Amino acid sequence: MTTPADIEKMIVQTALHDRSAFSALYDATSAKLLGVCLRVLNNRSEAEEVLQEVYIRVWQRADSYTVTGHSPMTWLITVARNLAIDRLRARKTPTKTIDVAVDLADDKPGPEDAAIANSENAKIDSCMRELEPEHAAAVRRVYLEGETYKTLADSHKVPLNTMRTWLRRSLLKLRDCLTR
Repeated sequence: MTTPADIEKMIVQTALHDRSAFSALYDATSAKLLGVCLRVLNNRSEAEEVLQEVYIRVWQRADSYTVTGHSPMTWLITVARNLAIDRLRARKTPTKTIDVAVDLADDKPGPEDAAIANSENAKIDSCMRELEPEHAAAVRRVYLEGETYKTLADSHKVPLNTMRTWLRRSLLKLRDCLTR
């Protein structure tokens, strides 16, 4: 079990750019600091990104840590919490002040734009019908629904490279059809 004195020693060694001490510090504290980041952000991928920033900050500023008799984890948790809060604030959309003019323009397309969009949609639908039904469904699932190539290959019981070939050839056919 790692004691506060051990962690303090690792921080001091990290200030001297001792990579093995830094690695040991990461191993000893990363789970706890990830928990802090997760609690603030409630998003694992963002918490992992912030955790990386925490250790970059620790590597760069370990020399600013002073031995005070308090737990060194307090310093590390403070760094993690502050960076997580900064990320949380950056994620929120800025509020508008009263002085900012409100745009009252309608964002919906006008009649001409709607007619062009309908015509383009009809052309795309027509070109999709020229593809084999299985390939058209694969194109829709990957490019419109966001399914991964691997998941799609597994569901069609074909190798991943075969699925990539299907999709590439289908896209080439679509391009040719749309340029006619």
